[in-house]
Amino acid sequence: MATPRTRTLLAVGAAAAAAGVVWYRRRGEAPAGSSPIGATGRLQRSAIIAGTATKLGGGWAVDQARGVFADAARKEELDQARQLKTAEAVADALGNMKGAMMKLGQMASYLDQGMPEPVREALAELQQDAPPMAPELAAQVVAEELGQGPDVLFAEWDPVPIAAASIGQVHRAMTHDGRAVAVKVQYPGVDAAIKGDLDNAGMLFTAMTFLFPGLDPEPLVEELRERIIEELDYRIEAENQRRFADAYEGHPFIRIPAVVDELSARRVLTTELAPGVRFAEMMTWGQEERNLAAETIYRFVFGSLYRLSAFNGDPHPGNYLFERGGRVTFLDYGLVKQFTPEELQPFEDMIKAMVIDQDVAEFRRIVGEVGLLAPNPEFTDEAIGDYFGHFYEFVRDDVELTMTEEYASETVRRFFDTSGEHGEIMKAANVPKSMVIIQRINLGLYAILGQLEATANWRRLAEELWPWTDGAPSTPMGEAEARWRAERAAADQAAELPG
Repeated sequence: MATPRTRTLLAVGAAAAAAGVVWYRRRGEAPAGSSPIGATGRLQRSAIIAGTATKLGGGWAVDQARGVFADAARKEELDQARQLKTAEAVADALGNMKGAMMKLGQMASYLDQGMPEPVREALAELQQDAPPMAPELAAQVVAEELGQGPDVLFAEWDPVPIAAASIGQVHRAMTHDGRAVAVKVQYPGVDAAIKGDLDNAGMLFTAMTFLFPGLDPEPLVEELRERIIEELDYRIEAENQRRFADAYEGHPFIRIPAVVDELSARRVLTTELAPGVRFAEMMTWGQEERNLAAETIYRFVFGSLYRLSAFNGDPHPGNYLFERGGRVTFLDYGLVKQFTPEELQPFEDMIKAMVIDQDVAEFRRIVGEVGLLAPNPEFTDEAIGDYFGHFYEFVRDDVELTMTEEYASETVRRFFDTSGEHGEIMKAANVPKSMVIIQRINLGLYAILGQLEATANWRRLAEELWPWTDGAPSTPMGEAEARWRAERAAADQAAELPG
């Protein structure tokens, strides 16, 4: 469950949409072949979304600052003045601010370093916080979904939200059997706003083909639509979270909060309230602790991908809680991509070609076959190896390396900068449907590891997680995880024995 500033959706899609908002706003025209009347309406709505985000978010931030200096009575008055008290207010304000365009463009400042200036300009407008729902409105949503208000369903209920997600806000509560829980309540009407705004997404991605001629927007938009629509149903998120929680039950350093099924529904999700500190506080810890946290995040992302065939598509510092010793709690399972064996196979093939065999010609064949890069005889193997090799650089050699913000920024630039030395390859590149969400690794995970300045032998960590290498544990955390897996395997085997 993300904090107010920190809900991101995906990689290429988000930045492309953000850039598209600015591009259209500056040109004030629709793409060739589109309906001028329909396009104008959608463009105006996009501009309204960005403008509303700035006004609402900026105003709320100012009021929060004022509240620090106000006495208790005045602070309560300020808070109440900013609350969204009716569903109509949500539709007017959050419906614009928190629609699909907001989700596409809300990539926080930790990620924007390598992006072109127009994209950074759009992100500055689209990543603002929102005012909360009034307590009565949040309680109304709970009652509509669960049959009774929170004052009846819970032994204790904090009406003041502790965090805001992109489509809801989070409250603390205590269950009648004594469990501390986090309750995510969806903004009323935001589902309709998002579904309506998805039309804008198709228009903007089509516009991006002017900059990226190799991009096929249709499968990208299709994947985007499917994943966003799933996020609107908290029952799907609960199912995703249960799957991850079962997979990591008893893990020595990865924690997934349990779902409280009887207090969850389509627009309400109740989970265990997890301990830990936020990313900003963890960043004040020593480098050794930051390295442990980074190793846990890395193991969770790639271990889930290859062992669970699932990717939690929002690697973001707002979705983590940290404890010392490398223990990390992973939150928010609204955006999860499930992979088939056929969809995972190209990842293995590309890694084998680029990293293990260092066969660029074979890598070139693979990316052409899966649709990542259109065949072009003008591209030399050397140029393709230089462009794509960057994404594998940190696992290429069996050495200890430090992730840096410069590496993360260069990774972002290789997606969006068509003017540099790799510009022609970028213009010819595409993002197949099965690889849309996974690009959050390049544009999210590496940004986090860069901020942490995390040091590790990433090749050895990777070989532990790659199922085709099954490397031996290379760190104390790897040894602890191996023991846990062996214990689970033994327990599962014992459970299958007769009698």
